[in-house]
Amino acid sequence: MNPLQQIEQEVLAEGREWTRRRLEEQLQQQADAMPAVCPISGEALRDTRWRDFELNTVAGTITIRARYGYSRAQKRWVFPVRAAWGLESYQRLSPELQQRLCYTATEVSSYERAAAMARCWGSPVSDDRIHAHVRRQGTAATKLSLPAEKPPPAEPEFCMVIMMDGWMARERGPDWGADEKTPDAQRAVWHEIKSAVIYRLDKRAEKQSGRGLLLQKHVVACPPETEPVDFGAAVQAEAMRRGLGRAKTVYVVIDGAVWLWNVAQDRFATAVKTLDFQHASEHLRAVGQALHGEGSEAARAWEQKHLHDLRHGKEARVVSRLEEILKDGKKRSKKTVAVIEREVSYLSGHREHMHYAAMEKAGAPLGSGAMESQNSQWQRRFKTCGQFWRRRGLAPLLALSVLFQNRDQSHLWN
Repeated sequence: MNPLQQIEQEVLAEGREWTRRRLEEQLQQQADAMPAVCPISGEALRDTRWRDFELNTVAGTITIRARYGYSRAQKRWVFPVRAAWGLESYQRLSPELQQRLCYTATEVSSYERAAAMARCWGSPVSDDRIHAHVRRQGTAATKLSLPAEKPPPAEPEFCMVIMMDGWMARERGPDWGADEKTPDAQRAVWHEIKSAVIYRLDKRAEKQSGRGLLLQKHVVACPPETEPVDFGAAVQAEAMRRGLGRAKTVYVVIDGAVWLWNVAQDRFATAVKTLDFQHASEHLRAVGQALHGEGSEAARAWEQKHLHDLRHGKEARVVSRLEEILKDGKKRSKKTVAVIEREVSYLSGHREHMHYAAMEKAGAPLGSGAMESQNSQWQRRFKTCGQFWRRRGLAPLLALSVLFQNRDQSHLWN
């Protein structure tokens, strides 16, 4: 071993042992001072005695000697000091260690890697144990009632942006264990996870390259098969926590999925709604290719002209031109006519959602890039190669991921 590395490891071990002893001393002092009464009723415990219990902490394993007795109110034996520290029956991990392990599990690609990370910082815990704590704490996270943010005394005017979308996660199907000979076996199923990003325009900045950067954002993600109406309620609730009712203007930026527009109209009827520019461009490009042939110079020229006009405040003119195409009387194949009719109908229906020049002037986003970026982050954890979820494993981990990203974990480990 490198001599410098060896010395560094030895000194770190000395410091860790000092920290472990210091923590054990302080907790033992609290245990010694804790009266032998029921934490629920306040009545004196019966048949009290002193017992030892171990607690795994970030600093290492400590042993505490504390009073233990029978509670008539709870009809069971209890450690008053464990109740005072918020420890569940038989809980061996300290809240700080538990929180760190759960956070690590949301950031790395597997529980095995989370366990490997824990070993690196000196807290050897099995992947099964981390998994069990994630399920327990993630289930508790879904039941939390989170408080609203307290606005500053003199809060300046601000605008809020809400983006919504969905991404797919793979779960084990009803025939997960079937062999290759089983006909029509459904071994895996794909389900959409509806998600959202919420941020204030004053929390957005730009890098030197000109690329956008969010200084603060909040997210929503609902487990598979969540109904759109329930997802909309969850997004609205999170937006209210973050100041929706105080926002000067609310911008909703989404793609063309019908369920998203239904949610936007149901929950954010007065918001300024924008069709993601990239999504609008794809529909406009489809018209150009249908008119002039896919990949042709004429199609590229048509697309560039109309995309430029769409981007720079001439969206009404673009829609008018598209509608004129349907009436020009030129002979086209049935397939071409069907494509043009479909795309023109779509873009005409969104004529009030494509004011991109006005959005840029207001400093609002033209597309849902922040949402796409967030979805990519989640997919790196929930959609890796060979990953097939069970619902009882996916939902708690997703809830914890949202909790940590929103910096709300203190409400769970309070």
